[in-house]
Amino acid sequence: MSLKHIVFGEPAVAVLTEAIGMDEKMEGEVLSFEDDLSVGPLFILDTKEGQAGRQQWWQQMQGTTPAPAPATADMFEEATSQEPAPEPELELSADETRFLAMKAMLKEDPELEIWMWAGQNARDVAGYYWLVSKLYDFAGRIHIIYLNNLPFLNEKGSVFYPTHLHQILPKEFLKAKKLARAISLAEYELDGDEWHRMMNENAGLRLLEGGKKLKGEPATFYDKDLLQQTGKEFIKAWRVAGQVTGKLKYPVMDQFLSWRLKELVKEGKLESRGELKTIRDFEVKQPGGEPAAAEATPAPEA
Repeated sequence: MSLKHIVFGEPAVAVLTEAIGMDEKMEGEVLSFEDDLSVGPLFILDTKEGQAGRQQWWQQMQGTTPAPAPATADMFEEATSQEPAPEPELELSADETRFLAMKAMLKEDPELEIWMWAGQNARDVAGYYWLVSKLYDFAGRIHIIYLNNLPFLNEKGSVFYPTHLHQILPKEFLKAKKLARAISLAEYELDGDEWHRMMNENAGLRLLEGGKKLKGEPATFYDKDLLQQTGKEFIKAWRVAGQVTGKLKYPVMDQFLSWRLKELVKEGKLESRGELKTIRDFEVKQPGGEPAAAEATPAPEA
């Protein structure tokens, strides 16, 4: 039997790779799927149009959406004399490319098995639903290790309940491997249906309520919390995001909160200073407030 491991997000790769080095029975490549499906649009994501829509959303969130070229008279003249240019081919995302490569390996090697590792967080659970909806043909060879509300030992030997794989010590994975089990046919059906429900719901954000239950919320869900962490003086955007995530059981990615802060600036609900690029490039404050105080001047002598 050959083996490959799946995780959702690069931070889990290093600790799992180190754990694999401790047990030859776990030997196998670690594949990481990077798209955080707990945020952003999922509508018809199983089509090219849906994938293009999600890529466009990521570009918008990262501030890399290409600006449209300015219109000129020459453009209109050319449009009347030339055939319309064909639309460019959509490039597959890195995750879709990685999935197709994994699927090809499963077809070529009937002895290959997959161990899918997931922590108790929305990103891992959403990734699980996405993959399980695409792997029915390999039932019996795909295993899940869902570390849901399970105790582990930290570096000091104290018990804690991790929400993400990268929080777990490598040696602790050796105990967790005993939880590996084949995904059942019923799970392929029910969880595949759940993925399609999530696509049709097309929420802006998905939160883990417990177990494998994800609840959809609008993209504006954290806007109120972000606004509450701002005042009449400028504050670093990363600090605002940190104050919000620090109160959450399952933190949301900084990149998402940075995008929401920029959207609040566009809507006039916040003012900004600096470049609206990464979360460390700008500051925000509530509109209005007193202007910066002028330098004090000595009072005239009596």
